[in-house]
Amino acid sequence: MKISIINGPNLNLLGTREPSIYGAQTFVDYLDTLKEQFPQVEFDYFQSNIEGELIDELHRVGFSADGIILNAAAYTHTSVGLGDAIKAIDTSVIEVHISNTFAREDFRHTSYITPNAKGLILGFGLASYRLAVESFLNA
Repeated sequence: MKISIINGPNLNLLGTREPSIYGAQTFVDYLDTLKEQFPQVEFDYFQSNIEGELIDELHRVGFSADGIILNAAAYTHTSVGLGDAIKAIDTSVIEVHISNTFAREDFRHTSYITPNAKGLILGFGLASYRLAVESFLNA
């Protein structure tokens, strides 16, 4: 099984960015943990702070991957383009967030991703990604 993980803006700063919300571990380190936990999965990882690059990556993997895990970060709440890109591809997308966005500022309660995603996992820290992988494996 091939799963693509796509992370949006500022997630390259995990480990140093607001550790009280996002934790102290970098995503690259956590990805190594996922690879150890799921040796049967081939992971593809992409991160960008640029909306158009995230859309391009969805187009690139959206017809060949078995699943996509997308943390669009702040673009979740603003990007109609990302929502449209998910509608345009064949591969199922699971939206993930490290924090519980509904326990934060009101603007974080709106998602342009959720209506087009297979599911939504949020609030479990980096384990949100593990839960998404498990959902693809148990589908």
